[in-house]
Amino acid sequence: MQLRDYGQSGFKVSALGLGAAELGAQDLDPAERARVLEGALDLGVTLIDTARGYGVSEEEIGRVLSRRRGDFVLSSKGGYSAEGAADWTSQAVRLGIEQALKRLRTDYIDIFHLHSCSLDVLQNSGVVEALDRARQEGWIRVAAYSGENAELEWALADPRFGGVQTSVNLVDQRSLELLRRSERSVGVIAKRALANAAWRFSERPTGSYAEVYWERLQESGLQPGPLGWVDTALRFAAFAPKVTSVILGTRSLEHLREAAAVLERGPLEGAQVQAITEAFWPHREDWPGKI
Repeated sequence: MQLRDYGQSGFKVSALGLGAAELGAQDLDPAERARVLEGALDLGVTLIDTARGYGVSEEEIGRVLSRRRGDFVLSSKGGYSAEGAADWTSQAVRLGIEQALKRLRTDYIDIFHLHSCSLDVLQNSGVVEALDRARQEGWIRVAAYSGENAELEWALADPRFGGVQTSVNLVDQRSLELLRRSERSVGVIAKRALANAAWRFSERPTGSYAEVYWERLQESGLQPGPLGWVDTALRFAAFAPKVTSVILGTRSLEHLREAAAVLERGPLEGAQVQAITEAFWPHREDWPGKI
């Protein structure tokens, strides 16, 4: 598994990370959660990404992997649902991190993101200051922001943020342009690399989370060619300029193994990357990043 520098943090992460949202589902057998989490580390996946809003994901990562804490980089998110604090306040950030440390059974969190809050919250609520204090005190190693569009652009310009997490896929490339324009070196975790697998629907999936991406795929006219959708999408996102790691949200160890094998094949051919980029270009003003 290829390892890459995470911005200026001084540590590296695997090119493929595990998105642990689905592992937080209440209906998942704890033994299966353990199989996926342990198996990910054994596979060489050293980045595990979770969040306060992902069910019991943080608790289960702590239960299963606390004894292997030195084997992986831990990424989480918050700013809301902290016991004893109103959402998107400095207290919510501080208490949220403190409570996350207990759930995760660790003394520190490597990367902690403000989880898709608005531009007004970023600028006026004191949450960035609270996050930076937590970094200075050693509760977290990197202060980060997870989101898109104007908020992402603002975070990329603020030197207190050492990392970002943002949507990057065949039909969601707005963030790549913002990253290209940024002069700062930050860690970049790409989410939604598979565009919610919108291609699996033969008709519009009305009401589905994949609906917007399905519409964009139809309008763009993109086709995966002989490589197939998964191969094309994963390699496009994982080897996009400035992307550090691409996270795959799954409860299947087999899917994670398949994704690792895909990335071992390296970047797409330049002509294919150019075709994907050109298919998005006419829509760049109308297709914002999808939160």
